[in-house]
Amino acid sequence: MTIRFEKDLPILLFALVCASVFASLPQVESAWLGIKEVYGEQDFGLRILRELMLVVLSGYALLEPRLRGGIFISPVLAFLGLLATYILLEIGYALYLDLPLVVPMAGLRVFEYLPLALIGFVTSRLGAGTHVIATFASYLRYFIALQMVLALAQAMWAPPLFGVSFLGGGRPFGTFVSPNLFGATMATCALLFALVPGRRKWVAMSVFLALLSGSRTAFISALLVVFFQVYAGMRPRDRWALLMPAPILAVGALILASSPLLSGRDDADPTEDGRIDLWQRVFSAHIHGPEDLLFGWGLGLSSNTINILYGAEHFQGQFDSDSLYLFLLNGYGLIGLLAYLGFLWLTLRTSAHPNKSLVMLFIFVAGLTFNMWEYFPQNALLMLLWGIVLGTGYQANSGLLPLKPMTGTTFSALLKIHR
Repeated sequence: MTIRFEKDLPILLFALVCASVFASLPQVESAWLGIKEVYGEQDFGLRILRELMLVVLSGYALLEPRLRGGIFISPVLAFLGLLATYILLEIGYALYLDLPLVVPMAGLRVFEYLPLALIGFVTSRLGAGTHVIATFASYLRYFIALQMVLALAQAMWAPPLFGVSFLGGGRPFGTFVSPNLFGATMATCALLFALVPGRRKWVAMSVFLALLSGSRTAFISALLVVFFQVYAGMRPRDRWALLMPAPILAVGALILASSPLLSGRDDADPTEDGRIDLWQRVFSAHIHGPEDLLFGWGLGLSSNTINILYGAEHFQGQFDSDSLYLFLLNGYGLIGLLAYLGFLWLTLRTSAHPNKSLVMLFIFVAGLTFNMWEYFPQNALLMLLWGIVLGTGYQANSGLLPLKPMTGTTFSALLKIHR
């Protein structure tokens, strides 16, 4: 029996995203009751579901012949080998600094959903990336519908634990532990829907939920999706009229997102942002020489995973980075940070995906004030999209690997050829 991954992958991906609905149920129930849980005291019992679903999805990729064959190729293995070597060096350096092993291991959380990037890369090389995303988006509508119902109810009647929404209740958190995670996921869903023709209604719904969350990062990321949608719909000769005021629009979006009306917080002035003060303190207190700058000053110390498991400041030098780039600079040094930025640029340069600029700019912007690779399911969705975009630039040339999205007819024809 031949497994048709073009049909199976969207179902497994949807099941993985839906694991987030159950993973945070204890925290969602507490928030509804007006109880804001403290770091280190959260119930992680149901969160094992997302790791189990990741194992199932990874196991499926290893069992499916075409996916397995696409993963175990020399360029992919060489990249993974180089990445693993550098990571081992950083772990060794963290242990040399007398950090407990659990700290650098938590710093590896950013690689947890790397298998999804590999799956997306191979799927795109096989020519099925567009088909998988389109089918997955059709399932994702049910997830958005659920979040819409809960978010509207929370925005009108939930306790204002995280601030007040413009509908009178608390800032909505959906099935997540905070409005920021909820908003980031909704903005990412808007990005995914924007890649599929005919899903503008769902793009609009996702953007609205991102705005309703009061998260500045989510709001700006969602507006980025809208900007590209408008840009794509304009005539080429008229697009300059949208590009010229883009910097002014970006500043205006930041000011609007920081206003109490949208953010739900009275202390959201970007000129007095706690993140900026944090970053200044970190640079002045933790960089003591060229070694710290090049290799980082403690892999995992700025990990939100460590802060949630053990509480803030449990280990010496621990802090909330609240930025992917500060996290990378702290844990992997200037070498790791430049490698990450270089890989973003390489993807943009080599990919043939029609929406590569939107996807890669979204990933870049989302990491400025948010370590999205630590937060589920945003990290899962973005890893998948990154892999698909990158794989479009490396499509296989073999005649046995169709370059167009496979339908039932083309797949049946392919089976007949093999038989």
